[in-house]
Amino acid sequence: MTELNYQEHIFPGTREQLVAKLEQALKPHRFRHVLRVEQTAIQLATANQVDVEKASIAGLVHDYAKQRPDEDFIAAIQRYHLDPMLLDYGNVIWHGVVGAELIKHELQIFDEDILNAVRHHTTGAVYMSPLEQVIYMADYIEPKRDFPGVDEARKVTAADLAKGVAFQAKQTLQYLVTNCKPVYPKSIDTYNAWISR
Repeated sequence: MTELNYQEHIFPGTREQLVAKLEQALKPHRFRHVLRVEQTAIQLATANQVDVEKASIAGLVHDYAKQRPDEDFIAAIQRYHLDPMLLDYGNVIWHGVVGAELIKHELQIFDEDILNAVRHHTTGAVYMSPLEQVIYMADYIEPKRDFPGVDEARKVTAADLAKGVAFQAKQTLQYLVTNCKPVYPKSIDTYNAWISR
């Protein structure tokens, strides 16, 4: 397991202090998930010339708000004047899009690339920086993920990060449609943008 000594002053503290905050905020199974995502993100970042410290931080905080009550998200949508359309969705969307605002205000992390990686880690986006792509894929393929197609997703991502993004966008859209789940508009935009690349 890679444990970094944070040097870039993106988070006002050490990695150990950030991990401690996450352990308080998350249930044990979710906490172990973020640790695995961090390690997967570090590996993908190293392979794709992406800032490893940012990958570590973004991997750790991507689910920071995942286990908050709905009331917290609704209040944050109103407090931070976010798109009211978000009220039509739930935690699957909120913990990324709204969670980024909570990370900014509660953890004092202001790096927009990291915040965008959190915002887009479930929905994707038409444009995603290399760091955003790393977190989008690390969350999808971390070692304990076990769903049809995950091994293929790992192979595709190892060969070409952007092709991994396209693969996930397609698989996610298929899953949502097949299971009659609502599709957040940004997920459709992500599919359209990345599948043609």
